[in-house]
Amino acid sequence: MSASQVKELRERTGLGLMECKKALSAANGDIDAAIEELRKSSGMKAAKKAGRTAADGIVSARVADDGSYGVLVEVNSETDFVARDESFLGFVGQVVDRAFETRETDVATLMADGLEQTREALVQKIGENIGVRRIALTNAENGVVGAYVHGNNRIAVLVELQSGDQDLARDVAMHVAAVNPQVVQPSDMPAELVEKEKEIYTAQALDSGKPAEIVEKMIGGRIKKYLAENSLVDQAFVKDPDTTVGKLVSSAGASVVSFSRFEVGEGIEVETVDFAAEVAAQLKG
Repeated sequence: MSASQVKELRERTGLGLMECKKALSAANGDIDAAIEELRKSSGMKAAKKAGRTAADGIVSARVADDGSYGVLVEVNSETDFVARDESFLGFVGQVVDRAFETRETDVATLMADGLEQTREALVQKIGENIGVRRIALTNAENGVVGAYVHGNNRIAVLVELQSGDQDLARDVAMHVAAVNPQVVQPSDMPAELVEKEKEIYTAQALDSGKPAEIVEKMIGGRIKKYLAENSLVDQAFVKDPDTTVGKLVSSAGASVVSFSRFEVGEGIEVETVDFAAEVAAQLKG
């Protein structure tokens, strides 16, 4: 257990130093496990998402003029400075062009025909590591695909609708970018996630000392709320909170089939170095 882990746990939970130290110690330094136990014991509703990663770069999206398909691409750099460099942006454009033309989602296959050499040359020129991380393809079977890229090029979304048009799909994609739902419908939520939430709510409810039948109702209500808050169709639409995304789409005679959302650096764990502690340790040695 390190000081940086305690700091991250405090930032994500808002709880006290000693409580976080104790929880981390009991979880053998596993932050996610510590958060789960803290939610059970303290009644904490949820933790903030992990702090920002050092992975930088941009995401990009392109959709066919007829809305029949679209692609998402994430290309990483080490710093935001390089992410704004014209040479880097030109390389991203080449990657998007190739992905859009070939509809290839395997990065190694996409890069095999000359793009890898272009990447290596750019790394030599700029002096930072640059990598194509992932590609997503969405095909519209009997509907339309729309895209939204946030102004800073750090979040991009594709949405597939059954019926509807690209403007509606783009509005839904904008909502997904802003709110970040986990699934389209409540029934799409993985059973293991629902069970984990149920465990947490059960522990919290039992601590209340209420009768078993009341506890059961409390748990059911909280699970229903959890599913509604994390399911796209049940969320209040960002541009009009008086309606849900599901109602917005159905009023246009359409339905949401799927969405893909890329955010720069999400899920990449980057080691942080405490230089002060490192120097102090060397001096002691």
